[in-house]
Amino acid sequence: MGLLDARITNRNNVLVTSVDNVMNWARLSSLWPMGFGLACCAIEMMATNASNYDLERFGIFPRSSPRQSDLMIVAGTVTMKMAERVVTLYEQMPEPRYVLSMGSCSNCGGPYWNHGYHVLKGVDRVIPVDVYVPGCPPRPEALIGGLMKIQELVRMEGLGLTRQDALKRLAEKSVDTQQVLDQARRAATA
Repeated sequence: MGLLDARITNRNNVLVTSVDNVMNWARLSSLWPMGFGLACCAIEMMATNASNYDLERFGIFPRSSPRQSDLMIVAGTVTMKMAERVVTLYEQMPEPRYVLSMGSCSNCGGPYWNHGYHVLKGVDRVIPVDVYVPGCPPRPEALIGGLMKIQELVRMEGLGLTRQDALKRLAEKSVDTQQVLDQARRAATA
């Protein structure tokens, strides 16, 4: 039962939580990504922001200014020329800031890495990346999954906790998908 269902009207009711929980809830419920669409992955990123997937239900509202965003979504091929601009925009973002690399071109250079001297072999060579979304181009569902991973990372961070500690706690909490599938199969056959 939620707080609205309980209809708290008595003055003696008290809600107890920590400042970390309130701050992290507020931050993960209001991510403002700066879309940095460079190639075909940008179309999938725009489709995710459209009405079919409606990212605003997660509190994710795209911004066009780096000074107002706390998440950078790098979608597409990053060339050597564009890498300077990516770094500049990343440095203009306020702390705490997060980076989501979307698509195989921004993750590792994509199909151009072998023959293209002008393509950066992954955006993580110039800025730190928190979450990678694989695919060429990844579907909107995959991007939503990556954004939910960013929200989990924000939830794990604390006021005195560093990003490395939060990533370590998140890795410890991660679930083996094969184990979950096996349990579901066993439950279905029982």
